[in-house]
Amino acid sequence: MSTKKVNILTAFKTIIWPRRNLVFLGLLLIVISKAASFVAPLSIKYLMDDVIPNKDLSLLKWLVLGVGIAILVQAVTSFLLTKILSVQAQFLISELRAQVQKKILTLPIRFFDNTKSGALVSRIMTDVEGVRNLIGTGLVQLVGGSITAVVSLILLLQISPSMTLFTLAPLAIFALIALKAFKKIRPIFRNRGKINAEVTGRLTETLGGIRVIKGFNAEPQEHKVFEDGVERLFQNVKKSLTATAFMTSSSTFLLGVATTGIMGIGGYKIMVDEITIGEFLTFTFLLGLMVAPIVQMSNIGSQLTEALAGLDRTEELMNMTSEANEEERTVVLKDIAGNIAFNNVSFAYEEDKEVLHNISFEVESGKVVALVGSSGSGKSTIAGLAATFINPQSGTITIDNHNIAEVNLNSYRQHLGVVLQDEFLFEGTIRENILFPRPNASEEAVRKAVKAAYVDEFTDRFEKGLDTLIGERGVKLSGGQRQRIAIARAVLANPKILILDEATSNLDTESEALIQKSLAALTKGRTTFVIAHRLSTIRNADQILVIENGRIAEQGTHDELIGKEGRYYNLFTYQARI
Repeated sequence: MSTKKVNILTAFKTIIWPRRNLVFLGLLLIVISKAASFVAPLSIKYLMDDVIPNKDLSLLKWLVLGVGIAILVQAVTSFLLTKILSVQAQFLISELRAQVQKKILTLPIRFFDNTKSGALVSRIMTDVEGVRNLIGTGLVQLVGGSITAVVSLILLLQISPSMTLFTLAPLAIFALIALKAFKKIRPIFRNRGKINAEVTGRLTETLGGIRVIKGFNAEPQEHKVFEDGVERLFQNVKKSLTATAFMTSSSTFLLGVATTGIMGIGGYKIMVDEITIGEFLTFTFLLGLMVAPIVQMSNIGSQLTEALAGLDRTEELMNMTSEANEEERTVVLKDIAGNIAFNNVSFAYEEDKEVLHNISFEVESGKVVALVGSSGSGKSTIAGLAATFINPQSGTITIDNHNIAEVNLNSYRQHLGVVLQDEFLFEGTIRENILFPRPNASEEAVRKAVKAAYVDEFTDRFEKGLDTLIGERGVKLSGGQRQRIAIARAVLANPKILILDEATSNLDTESEALIQKSLAALTKGRTTFVIAHRLSTIRNADQILVIENGRIAEQGTHDELIGKEGRYYNLFTYQARI
């Protein structure tokens, strides 16, 4: 994973330059706005030195009109800046969020196993928000402010070089303080994103597991965990606020020193007739125009630092290797028969801790292979390898004699159907969940899937039938009802390869009897991997693999394994007694 920092040049190339037309328009508007802002201070000199002493009403009218027009121009350009750049910045945020979410969906299952879903939500929604300061008014104000400061400096030097040089000393000291502060602030912002993701992740888990929390009366400890996270976030924010406050107070003090000095020097120069009162007032106004953007830079600099820190974290995600490595996965399967073979396959979730050891077996097209064994023996890992959720450390898996590591994932998975033990349903209606693999399926196809999985056995009792809302994760349904919806979903997908991971584990005896009939129809003509604890459900499997400690202990049909009176015989007779 890349930890390279995103610098302003990288951000310029990837974010600002593609939108250069809008940025240049923003710069033009801010130049016009800043030019208009010079009208008032420059008019002061004429007002004090020419108009008032000579009582020139005609020139007074023109000065007032000119200042009024300048103020109108500033108001209009300010509105256009906000409308054009701020809206574009929000569009960019939504675009980046979509890109990050799309990238995250391409990452391998192992990434999700090691990352909290709430933390990923924070990465998608929060980390990209700071870019509004790159394309929005922040960066443009920085550039526009710099232009204003330079023009003001030139005009100030023309009025009084000595007073101008006096003001530059404290400003130079402030600039040095600001640069050092920004170096310290950026890591703080980076860490804030990490803490925020952790806190959000835990909060998401807490809300998702509310039944467990209440069931064990664990509200106080969950509150404590969240409180600790919020405290860490507060301490982080406090650090950045302290640094920002130090910059602000430094600017206030140093500018106060400059102002006090200008009062003394300016007063003296007026008394000895080196400058006029009008020139002194104009100098004061121009000094304000020069200093304002420099002071603003502490705020804008913090915003840009936050934006770059967020982009650092976003860049980390975008640089991760997708599971669909198109350079290596070049074989596109247009159609498949479904012959799958494992050849000396080994796998480890952690280094030097193998879960599977040299597994070899073959499943012919349309046949059913059942995986049985004690918990943790490696059954689900074999199913995960067949589904391409994980990749073997050594050995090969082939689909129709193609190495599955070289097969395009989309072309393979469009033929794949999965029913898991703890099946996931999306918030919405029963119909929407069944339609998930084929949103455009006909009503007739839905009806057949519903009937095949005996979903209508309970939906007929609901007032809204298939259009009944099931709540988050299907919380309003029983385990058996959720499982039948999941099976109906797999029926509708019409896959060539089917993986059933404890697909009947949440069913009562009556429901299981119904499901066994639908599963017999579902598995017909499909290459099927069945993981089952209830051995009675796999008696008709074409091949049974008994997995123990990551190895195939026994292999054969039900009758063959019973005849051997080995591990399978012991498991089966034990369950039969229960």
